[in-house]
Formats: sequence, C-alpha cells, structure tokens
Amino acid sequence: MHGLQGLVARALDVALIVGGATAAAQIRYDDLLRHHTDAAFIAFATALAISLFPVFGIYQSWRGRSMLRLAGQISLAWVVVQACALVLMFSLHRTDLISRLWFAYWTGLTGGALIVSRLTVHAALGRVRQAGLNLRRVAVVGQGAHCQRMVRNIGAAPSSGFRASAAYDICPETGLASLGMPVFDDLTKFARHVRSEGVQELWLTLPLSEERTILKVVQEFRDDLVNIRFMPDVSGLALFDSGMIDLIGVPAINLVASPLSSHALGKKEMFDRVFAAAALLALAPLLMGIAAAVKLSSPGPVIFRQRRKGADGKVFQIYKFRTMHVHSEERGVVSQARRGDSRITRVGAFLRRTSLDELPQFFNVLSGDMSVVGPRPHAIEHDELYRKVVSGYMHRYRVKPGITGWAQVNGFRGETDRIEKMQGRVEHDLYYLRNWSFALDMRIVAATIWRGFRHTNAY
Repeated sequence: MHGLQGLVARALDVALIVGGATAAAQIRYDDLLRHHTDAAFIAFATALAISLFPVFGIYQSWRGRSMLRLAGQISLAWVVVQACALVLMFSLHRTDLISRLWFAYWTGLTGGALIVSRLTVHAALGRVRQAGLNLRRVAVVGQGAHCQRMVRNIGAAPSSGFRASAAYDICPETGLASLGMPVFDDLTKFARHVRSEGVQELWLTLPLSEERTILKVVQEFRDDLVNIRFMPDVSGLALFDSGMIDLIGVPAINLVASPLSSHALGKKEMFDRVFAAAALLALAPLLMGIAAAVKLSSPGPVIFRQRRKGADGKVFQIYKFRTMHVHSEERGVVSQARRGDSRITRVGAFLRRTSLDELPQFFNVLSGDMSVVGPRPHAIEHDELYRKVVSGYMHRYRVKPGITGWAQVNGFRGETDRIEKMQGRVEHDLYYLRNWSFALDMRIVAATIWRGFRHTNAY
C-alpha cells in the first residue's frame, strides 16, 4: 500500500483511534466535558500505532491473502500499541490519571473499528474485482497437476483480483491445453504474449528440480516490470505445510521441520502454564484425596514415574498416580495394561477408566516438559519399536507431548495391541500438527472434559 492509499489508511487509523477514545469516554463518563481524558495517552497511542503498524504488515497489500489472518494481525498490533503506551505512561508516573474502565472500552472499541474498517474495504474491493475492475493479470509457468491447481485457485477466488491469462507449459504432454486460456510451449512466443497483453504477474509453479527453466524464465524477463513469484511444488517432499521463513537473512522453505511457528509455540506455552496452574489449584483437594486412596490401596509410592520423550526427543520423567501393584519387568521391556490385567489395583482400575491417573501431569506441564494438548507420549521402549514400522511416528515429537490430544478424543486410547491402532493414533496426531490452531486446542480440551473421563478403551 503506497502513496495516497497508504496516507489515507493512516489518516483513517488516526481518526478511529481518537474517535474510539472519545466514544469510550462518552460511555464511561456520560458527560465528556465534565471529566478529564488524558490527551497525552491518546497522542502516545496514536504515534505508536503509526510507527508500529507497518512492522506488523498492516499497510501492506492484502490482495489474495487471508482476511482472518489480517484481523489477527490488527488485533495483535493494537494490543501491542496499547501495552507500549501504558508502559510509557507508567514511566512518566501518569497512570493515576487513567480510568481502567475507559481504557478497556477504548481498547475494545478501537480494535473492533480497525478490524471492521479493513474488512469493509476488503469486501468493497472484492466486489470491484469481481466486476472486472482493479485486476492483476497472471501468466503461469509450470506443468502437470500443481500448475492446474494454481490456475483453478485463481479462478475460485475472483475477489482476490488476480486473473489467469496465459500459461507456459514446459511439458506439453501434461495437458495444460485444457485450462481455457492461451497455452504456449515456446518461451519466446510466451514472452511476446506477456508483453503485448500487459501481464503484471508471472507465477512459476515448478518443482525444485527445474532450476534451469527457472533461470531461463527469470533471464527472459529481467528487464520487464513484471512481478515474478516462485511457488514451488514441494508436495512430494514436505511432511507438513511448507512455509517460507527468514533464516539468518536468507529465505528458506520448511520441508520437514516443526509445523508450529515460534509465535504459535509462544501462545501455546503461555496457555499451558496458566491452565496448568489454575487446574492444580482447583483440583488440589481431589489430588490429595486420590493420593490417600492410592497409598491405602496397596504398598508402594503414590506417584508412578516413567521416562518418556518430549519435544525434539528430549527425555523427561512423566508423572502419574500409581495404578498397579509394584512389580518388576525385564530390562528394556514395558508391558501395556490389558483388559483384566491382574497388576491393576481396584483403585487403579477406577483411576484408569476415568483418566484421573493422568492429573499429576499438570506438574509436567508447569515445568515445561509437556503441553495440555498434544500427541500422547509413549514409553521409550515402544518408541524404538513403532518408529520402524509406523510411517511418520517420530514426527509426533516435533512438539511437546500432551495430557490429551486429537487422537484420544477420537477414540484412539488405551492398548495398541495391533499396528493398525498405532497407525490410526499417529495419523490423528499428524493431522493435529498440520492443522493446529488455538481454537482446535480449546475444542480438544472441551471434548476431553465432556466425554474423555470415561472410555471403553481405557483399562
């Protein structure tokens, strides 16, 4: 967003911030003239917004990008602005002049107004683009299914403002001629068409192995004012969604790496610690009662400890209430509990059916070894077995293991006496990693509370 558009966007944001503060004061005080609103605070917040919003990409072009993500970026940027302004006022010893209720109203009203204004502008531009105005013509270079998918995506999102107008098929036998637009198999003719039609975008939808073709195309258009974008086909290589990151100043594509960004991991970590602390405080009487019952049920310790693997394969001690009589096993062998297992105590059977034996793992969450939601950790001996026979098994450990998970709320709990059961559990865990969101975590927590305390597979 440049020039006049950027100036108008900034002016609108200033008006919304000042207007939100005024509206909040009107709601808080009823009579605005009789109550003092700190103009310095509003001025600081406005200046910080103009300075920090570009850092969050608020004034960049969002053509073809997710509006849900834009709303999240605006919310985060505005909260950061308000937090910085508050710290500045605190350092100037002026926080005593600020009404907390007014501040809350202002933050909520302005944040909502900033989001609504962006979504309204985007919707209006979408209507204009669907009507055939404000378009950017796209020429696609590629082959096969990946290229066809990109062209279909362009056609399926007319409000994005992109229109596919030509294609250069580097492998004519793959069938791009059916795309319903001019398709060329000669680079010179393709380049002539791109220039004569005034195409603004050139998208290279090629596999990484086509380095020579990429260089030829870039060389051909090196003197043209056309945006050249590389959208590599890594579907056969990437385990998770392959995002582009900046690594020591160099762009890099994740093929097999942690599917959660550092920002997402930070949010997850914050939720885990707060939730675990609250759960331990709320459940303290229950924990003490269970501990007493376990101690009275049979000789032995109250807490069972076992070595498990955490994020990136780091080994930690997992905590559970002991549910079995104390027994010994051969070195390197861990026998899973089975239905009617004589090793399980009467109290232990109840704890396992209701999953109450897992409650001490909130201490693991609090110490940072586990997460509230994530793939369930298995005994290290089982890891060594299943990593060799179940595809994708070890990728479960790219994030912290959880007390509950997507596999568990979908029925994959208890004994894995067949490889198919473990394969199903792993497939659900990998689905969770590919589709993680805070909302999905909340859904899993709610499902665990609603139906997770009793399960026919838990014994």
